[in-house]
Amino acid sequence: MLLPVEKELRSVLARFADARFRHDLHPTGQSSRELEDTSRTLCAMTGTQSVEHALAAADVLLDQLRADRHAATRAGQTLAA
Repeated sequence: MLLPVEKELRSVLARFADARFRHDLHPTGQSSRELEDTSRTLCAMTGTQSVEHALAAADVLLDQLRADRHAATRAGQTLAA
């Protein structure tokens, strides 16, 4: 599986959170469609089939991306020394 770009994953998570909040606060047809759209996008990005699994997978992916970024920073520091 290809890993999503961190910025894009964070953007979709933010859009999902916003859509979820707005739909829970004042459900409309439009808010329902936006929530469904962002849910599908999040599931596609994480390779899952439910929002619950997508959110858990996004956490794991963000941890992995953060660890990769940290390792790259440390490697760069070692090479510079």
